[in-house]
Amino acid sequence: MTRDYSNFLPPSGSGKLPRRERSPLEKLGWKPFFSQQTNFDDPVEMPPVRVVEVHRTGLHVLGEGLDTVIPPGPDATVGDWLFFDQQHPSHSRVLNRSSVFERRAPGSDRNRQLIAANVDTVFIVSSCNKDFNLARLERYVALAFEAEVMPVLLLTKADLCDDPAPYLDAARAISNRVLVEVLNALSEEPIARLAPWCKPGQTVAFLGSSGVGKSTLVNALFRDGVTETAAIRDDDSKGRHTTTRRQLHFTSDGCAVLDTPGMRELQLTNVKTGIADVFADMVALANQCRFNDCKHEAEPGCAIKNALERGEIDRARLTRWNKLAAEDRFNSSTLAERKSADKSLHKMISSIQKKSRK
Repeated sequence: MTRDYSNFLPPSGSGKLPRRERSPLEKLGWKPFFSQQTNFDDPVEMPPVRVVEVHRTGLHVLGEGLDTVIPPGPDATVGDWLFFDQQHPSHSRVLNRSSVFERRAPGSDRNRQLIAANVDTVFIVSSCNKDFNLARLERYVALAFEAEVMPVLLLTKADLCDDPAPYLDAARAISNRVLVEVLNALSEEPIARLAPWCKPGQTVAFLGSSGVGKSTLVNALFRDGVTETAAIRDDDSKGRHTTTRRQLHFTSDGCAVLDTPGMRELQLTNVKTGIADVFADMVALANQCRFNDCKHEAEPGCAIKNALERGEIDRARLTRWNKLAAEDRFNSSTLAERKSADKSLHKMISSIQKKSRK
């Protein structure tokens, strides 16, 4: 099913709504979506708080008159809203999310790792140099599409390359549903160019590899430095980790800005729909194949193979689609099998315990 991405475009029109004083919670990103999850007594007994940082020792949360750390317990990430249990903080309840980013955790256990929650717009940042990677950008866009979060591609360091046009063309070719902006992160451009998405009550996140200018852009939005920055390596244009943890910052008018460390590994899981949206052209062709289970290799009546022979599609793009789809199937099925195995183990243990009691 094709999803409606018309709301991914920035607001249009010159009309301005009258300004009003926003409540402390609204300045943190509180919206009707979350207030609808409250009961009459919730705000008094369990006031809402938002996770602004995750530490090994717990969750740093902010609320109306609240600034504290909740001990480990709630399965939450940066951007989450919780009902804060003042008597038993570790039992605080996580509210339903309007959106969530997650990946397969690095390592061999294949657990999921939460990245961020309740984001309205994600700025996917890449630089116009050797670190530009089309496959990596497609991963980020698939992640955004799956979460139904508005993705905007930001190309930085264009002033340092001879011709940014090839980078711009490649980025635009990823999907016609994604806007691409080329800007100088060290100038005044980010404030004006990103303003349509950085409105009061909105939450925006910056994703991308190290050294592409995420922290520089965050600092530009605040005019004053709120995060550290560092130069890239000259030999390969790779960046150094300057942001070491995900953290929400808040502008004076109430826009939440999430800066994230560069992710060296972004293994996708449970993003089948997002991948299909990025490669909508390939999916449309595949639906024309004679066989539903066509592998697009040697089967007769393969629309993908025929399009390749006619030069209508790019073989490299086809390869990237197959790789991402296979990776997602592998990671997602492994997680499902783990859950099934855990249930079977639990049933077996319960059966043994019942027999031993008899």
